[in-house]
Amino acid sequence: MSGRGKGVLAGSGATEGERDHEVLLSAVRPLTEWYRKNKRDLPWRNQADAYHIWVSEIMLQQTRVEAVKSYYARFLKELPNVKALAEVDEEQLLKLWEGLGYYNRVRNMQKAARQIMDVHHGEFPCTYEEIRALAGIGNYTAGAVASFAFGIPKPAVDGNVLRVVSRLLCSEEDVMKAGVRKRFEREIEAVIPSEAASDFNQGLIELGALVCVPNGAPKCGECPLAGTCLARETGCQGQLPVKKKAKERRIEKRTVFIFRDGRAVAIKKRPAKGLLAGLYELPNVFGHLDGEAAIAYSKSIGLTPVRVKELEAAKHVFSHVEWHMIGYEMLVDELEKNCSDWMVFADGGELEDKYPIPTAFSAYTDIAKGNGRSS
Repeated sequence: MSGRGKGVLAGSGATEGERDHEVLLSAVRPLTEWYRKNKRDLPWRNQADAYHIWVSEIMLQQTRVEAVKSYYARFLKELPNVKALAEVDEEQLLKLWEGLGYYNRVRNMQKAARQIMDVHHGEFPCTYEEIRALAGIGNYTAGAVASFAFGIPKPAVDGNVLRVVSRLLCSEEDVMKAGVRKRFEREIEAVIPSEAASDFNQGLIELGALVCVPNGAPKCGECPLAGTCLARETGCQGQLPVKKKAKERRIEKRTVFIFRDGRAVAIKKRPAKGLLAGLYELPNVFGHLDGEAAIAYSKSIGLTPVRVKELEAAKHVFSHVEWHMIGYEMLVDELEKNCSDWMVFADGGELEDKYPIPTAFSAYTDIAKGNGRSS
């Protein structure tokens, strides 16, 4: 594989940087033409609206395209423009985002919407620098909105693009390093066609999503760039991109409780800072409690269980921690009388429509809402 040296390539008279530029430059036309013929019909591609593109790009981070479609439609129905996003109540905003995770992203979106209202008089900014200056927007999102909505020739380098370019150039550098990403951004920017910035950038992303796929299984026979791909030429495409192994996630054991009194279910609000800040959750404690200990905990907070059901175990994976959960559904006597100072009481409809509860608890909230069943 390529060693990314700065010397002259044997027998070619070109430096590695010059060769990389030529490889990327040769990809422009076939990639753009391929994208125009093969792009998926996605709702955020139907119009070059900066607000719509921005919403979709934030949602698409860490979430599959098919899963995003329904969230995207619901979000835009309730918040059709920057002004609506800037003014919406935070609890409603978090409820609209429920299921997508990474709630700080939507909080930052609201901060950015308020910036747009204050600084840009409600008009979405139309230069890369102004977009990049908005809260929560990094190089990728700024490049995506700038090029997709306004045709500005700036790169939009996400994981798909890192994989495609790593293989095209047969680069064995660690794509998780910031310096490698920045260099790829510079090299891509140098070849973006000014008349087709959107199609070229989206083409790189689409190629990575549909053809130059991860896990060592690129569909080289379908690739419009197969003839110029240096990894395919040397047979190392299955080994790229190189990624440093992530740190192992910390395991946390938790016991989750569904306390209900026949009319309502108890939930509580999480702290304003930290993981899942400001969202609602089912009461839970660290550790796995057996049935006896679970009943004792319930009594310690002023609740008397009338009936106890053990629920199936569940797991939720965050970027840095895994929750391994067990649960109990407990019918108790008079929720409000005993713990109204720290709990909120909601019926199934309110759990569904009003209170934002993170996906981490979905195995148990489905039961609490009446959409699932206990074991």
